[in-house]
Parts: sequence; structure tokens; C-alpha cells
Amino acid sequence: MADSKKKEVRVFAPATVANVACGYDVLGFAINEPGDEVVVRMSDTPGLRITKITGDGGKLPTDPEKNTAGVAALDFLKHLGMQDTGIEMEIHKKMPFGSGLGSSAASAVAGVFAVNQLIGQPLSKKQLLPFAMTGEASADGAYHADNVGPCLLGGIVFIRSNDELDIAKIPVPKNLWAAVVHPDIEILTKVARDILPKEILLENATQQIGNLGGLICGLIQEDYGLISRSIHDVIAEPRRQKLIPEFYRAKRAAEAAGALGFSISGAGPSVFALCQGKECAEKVGAAIVEVFTGIDLQNQLYVSPVNLDGVREL
Repeated sequence: MADSKKKEVRVFAPATVANVACGYDVLGFAINEPGDEVVVRMSDTPGLRITKITGDGGKLPTDPEKNTAGVAALDFLKHLGMQDTGIEMEIHKKMPFGSGLGSSAASAVAGVFAVNQLIGQPLSKKQLLPFAMTGEASADGAYHADNVGPCLLGGIVFIRSNDELDIAKIPVPKNLWAAVVHPDIEILTKVARDILPKEILLENATQQIGNLGGLICGLIQEDYGLISRSIHDVIAEPRRQKLIPEFYRAKRAAEAAGALGFSISGAGPSVFALCQGKECAEKVGAAIVEVFTGIDLQNQLYVSPVNLDGVREL
């Protein structure tokens, strides 16, 4: 164990891009910002208490059994037989709800990681994954690690099985950047899931598998041409694009500006483009912003390399 006498810990958990076009529920990566901060400190009062939440507009419950950060931390403490340990938690939401950027995952990851740091790091980051998953699942009912995995571990994460939590980190090309734009609309994950087809044509499944394999090979080999040819989603994007105003205009603008590929981040409404280099990512980001701004849709742009660290102590 590390220092077990810490009185207070502050951590930052980054936003994530899930699915990455052809990797529905099995692929995700972390970016540098936005993200959530959680502060935990030891208390003389037994049990976990959430004492403050900022940036949520009063939407989140302070009951730890109904809050993603609290659920993850409680599940972790119960696993250790330490549920009566006195801990105060503050949650500072610095990313929007229903954004497609892994907001629930960031809170869950930050909550369990902060408590693990506070009590002396009895578990490794990877060992915290099932507790963070429980926290996120309490918010949307879905048990998938394509947000939680990269938020916790950093980098690009492939999930072979969500049920078994069998995950692997994929090498990140040195010059791979992302331009992520969040338009100011909210799409609930349940709505975005309900709109998907219940059955998939064999030819579409084959194409999607080929694209996913090509994308993973391209990332490992740092083959930007193969990456670009592979970032195509023939299953979720054709259905979900209708939830995002001027989606295809934004996609054409991103590709014209040099993007390797463009798609929906998670369930949306955020969109992302993978790019070769910072300069390209900035140009692509500006092109996407111009489309949304042109229809009076407020938006936020985040240009970032892939975040290799994931959640970290501040």
C-alpha cells in the first residue's frame, strides 16, 4: 500500500469517446478535457457522505446510493469490508449531461479512484474497473466499459467482453489527435439505444467487423491510411445521425478539412474526428464548429491528443 495517512485527495477523471465509429460498445479512448473532479477526505462520522455537488444544476442526488460516484465508491468499500469508514465526498461536474462524452463514467471512475487513493491504494487501477462499472450502470442501466475503461486506464481501450470485463489497451499512434465538438443539445442514452435496429444484415455485420479489425490494425501499425479507411459505422450512425442537426454537413466539412474519419461520440450528440497531428485537428475542429454555429447551435470544441493517463490525482 501507498501512504495510508492521507487526509484529503482530489482527482480528475477525463471525458471519453466511446464506440469510435465501428467499435460499438467495445472501443473507446480518453481525451484531456473536459472532465470531472472529485474530492474525498477522512471524516469522524461513519460511512460515505456526499457533502457538496457543483456544476450539476441541482440534477444529481447527494444520496451516495443514488449517485454514480457514490455507488462506485460504496461498492468498492463494501468489497473491502470498509463500508463504515468515515469519508466525505465532493463532486465537481465539469462536463455536460447526456453529452456522449462519458459524464456518468467520469463521476463513477473519479469516485472510486479517489477513495482508493485516500485509503492507501489497496487495489490497482485495473482492479477498480468492476466498481466503476457498477457506478455507471446505476445511471443508465447499461453495463459496458467503452467509457469507463479508457477513463480509468487512459489511452485506447478494446473490450473483448463486457460481461467478463476482458479488456486490452491498444497502442496509440504518436501523432493521433482528436477534435471533439459538443453541440448544446441533450440526447439520453436510452433514446439513442432504442433507435437502433434489433437485427443486423449479415453484410453489414461483416463490413462492421472488417472496419473494426482494420481500425485496430491501423492503430497498432500507425497506418493512418488504414485508420482512415476503417473509421466507418454502418450500424449505429445511420440511425443516430437524425438526432444531431446537420450531422452529415459537419461530417463532410470535417473530411474536407483533412479528418481521417468522423462519427458520433458515444450515444451523441457530441461528434468527433480523428486527425493526424494537432494542426489538422484544430482545422477540422474549426470546420465542424462553423457548421453548428451556422445554424445558431451553441457548441464547445475540444482538441486533444489521446489522453494516455486516464484518471489521475491532482
